[in-house]
Amino acid sequence: MMKKQKRNNEDNRGVAIYARKSRITNKGDSIGVQFKQCAEYAKRELQLNDDYNFMEYEDKGLSGYYSDRPNFQRMLHDIEMGKMSGMDIARRIREREENSRQRSIIIFVTGYREYMEAAFDVNAFHYLIKPIDVEKFSEVFSRAWKEASVFEEQTKKHILVKSSGIQQKLLLKDIYYIESGNKKVIFHTTNGTLEVYGKMEELENGLGNTFYRCHRCYLVNMEKISAYSADNIQVTNGDNLLLARKKYSDFIKTYMRYVKNGGIVNV
Repeated sequence: MMKKQKRNNEDNRGVAIYARKSRITNKGDSIGVQFKQCAEYAKRELQLNDDYNFMEYEDKGLSGYYSDRPNFQRMLHDIEMGKMSGMDIARRIREREENSRQRSIIIFVTGYREYMEAAFDVNAFHYLIKPIDVEKFSEVFSRAWKEASVFEEQTKKHILVKSSGIQQKLLLKDIYYIESGNKKVIFHTTNGTLEVYGKMEELENGLGNTFYRCHRCYLVNMEKISAYSADNIQVTNGDNLLLARKKYSDFIKTYMRYVKNGGIVNV
């Protein structure tokens, strides 16, 4: 959640935790347990110090739509005054994930269009403007769930290759691209390079629709694409691959179909 920030010479924004427990039903965890669980999650995911001082808000009231939640309103007011920023939290999440295999899906819900450009910088999945259209909300979250499912499935897929007489398992999610070299193929992965005997045609047919033959010498994992032009594809490790000019149109169609079907996007 983001609100317009007030200019301030001192950046005193932080992370807030909001908890509520009905005094009618008395169901659910206690306020204290909720704070503890949220604090542990935030420290782990945002890499905060153990002694980090959270802003805490709690309401004990009625259940349901008409609940009186004054401290929830106070938290929203603090956001309005610039004490914390959803964009800053998103940046910290992306920084934490930069050298890891984890990938969070970030969706902004806000009343301010001016943050839209900044949302692209943190590779936000979507940017919803208030008031929220129920059908749009449902459609965006359905696509987000689909992408998360694809990512989960992709983390498990692998191929078996033999190098120096030893058979190894390569996870597809760890492969940036595959390069042809004489009678061998070179796997460029998050763990380095691996040369094996093989044919690009066999790999192209066997790796599925997340890999694209962008050039006779390269087979790229579309999950790892960070930028592209009419004759070049860059992957997330910084390497640049040739994109055959005659394949540009087909690549765009294939990549857009991959994205539409919930593929992981890093562009």
